[in-house]
Amino acid sequence: MASSRLQVSARQLSRTFKGKGRFEIGIASELPKAYKKFWREWKVLKPAAVHFIPQEGKWKRDELTGQTLPIQNIPIPLKYPQEINLGIWGGEAVVKGFQKRDPKSRRVPHYWVPVLKRTVVKSEVLNTHLSVTVTDRTIKLIHDHYGFDHYLLKTPACDLVSMLALKLKRQILIELSNGCPRYAHNPEKQKEILDEYKTYLSSYTPDEIEWYGLSWFEALQKIAKQKEAANKPIPLKNIYRKNLLEKLKAEGIEEGNKSADEIS
Repeated sequence: MASSRLQVSARQLSRTFKGKGRFEIGIASELPKAYKKFWREWKVLKPAAVHFIPQEGKWKRDELTGQTLPIQNIPIPLKYPQEINLGIWGGEAVVKGFQKRDPKSRRVPHYWVPVLKRTVVKSEVLNTHLSVTVTDRTIKLIHDHYGFDHYLLKTPACDLVSMLALKLKRQILIELSNGCPRYAHNPEKQKEILDEYKTYLSSYTPDEIEWYGLSWFEALQKIAKQKEAANKPIPLKNIYRKNLLEKLKAEGIEEGNKSADEIS
């Protein structure tokens, strides 16, 4: 009983002294649920394994010793340079480790950087070609998803990583929600594109599309501008003019009623 009471009190203390979260401080507390949903998909959701092969199950047996060991799928720590936001790397990143280049010397730090190449991809929804920096894995994923747009729309934000990919995905969703106006000159092609991609819109509300793909700073700027527009002071001359027009209108109606009564 005493141990259980101590555990309960420890939980209460941890809740009491727990620091405020990102969405509980300042103007961030006014961010909508739509952006919080995107943030969870971007920063909280666990990304797919890229630089290691995860093992299934909880236990494995060593073939040499026969010892049963727990399976620990610990992801390799990755480095995300700023350049990753200028391209689409397909989930790859920079791996930092050690390399022993000579058996008689000590190991030295080493960085494994993805092989980058410049290529052109086509977005059917946006009806345009884009020159982007990609990796071989990006090209493979585009082929596996049967198109660039399908790859972006099916891949969660935590696997896209790149701000360029997130901005393009947001633009594609906005274009689809507006009915693909870029194909207004070709109604048949417009209907074909909408029929092929409209299924992705079922996962988002218009508000979620509006907030999708925004960085933390951009989201704060957006909410700040909305507050500023809502609380923007109205010049007194506009208020006085409105009141004067209402009074003149009311007096005119009253005079019209009096004249009508006198005539009758």
